[in-house]
Amino acid sequence: MIKAIVTDIEGTTSSLSFVKDVLFPYASEHLAAYVTSHAEESVVREQLEAVGKEVGKVLSIDEAVQQLLRWIDEDKKITPLKTLQGMIWEEGYRSGDFTGHFYEDAVRNMRAWREKGIRIYIYSSGSVHAQKLLFGFSDFGDLTPLISGYFDTHVGHKRESSSYEIIASEIGMRAGDILFLSDIREELDAARTAGMHTRWLVRDADGVDPNASHPQVRNFDAVNLD
Repeated sequence: MIKAIVTDIEGTTSSLSFVKDVLFPYASEHLAAYVTSHAEESVVREQLEAVGKEVGKVLSIDEAVQQLLRWIDEDKKITPLKTLQGMIWEEGYRSGDFTGHFYEDAVRNMRAWREKGIRIYIYSSGSVHAQKLLFGFSDFGDLTPLISGYFDTHVGHKRESSSYEIIASEIGMRAGDILFLSDIREELDAARTAGMHTRWLVRDADGVDPNASHPQVRNFDAVNLD
């Protein structure tokens, strides 16, 4: 019996285009000004130092900004980048520049699962801070009461089974009691190796492939928890 659900965000609960067409461009546009104006704050300084460690040398602020922009263009899942993006997006959410996109079926089913006592967790390459902002400033209002916890790359990369073992341990459940939802096969492979149940979201596909390596569903309405 499924007692907890761990879900991805992009392409699963939310449109990939929202991240690609709204959040990433917003971060790119505001990155230099944000880093420059907040460079003396300890949390920003720590991230800039982490950028230097990633590339193996000390960087000036301008050099760090250019490196961060390259990582955005390359869609890199690097922790200091994700942390700074979350901080920039917070300003955008709070100023009303945008709200977080969610599929209606995802919100409706998460509410129903929560009412049944099933705990819901988020695992995304975006920082926990960015995840909380997305759910807190969504098109459907504040969705954070639905979520029992958040995980990001601090527990490990999403294509490594050890990450899902850590999540199960932190949730305090057997992996076999947890369902993982994602639109990425390699992530689902890793979760299954760790012992979790899986469902493959294929929202934008032409159809469901009955021979796929994981059970495929078009939306959250088709997710069977039995």
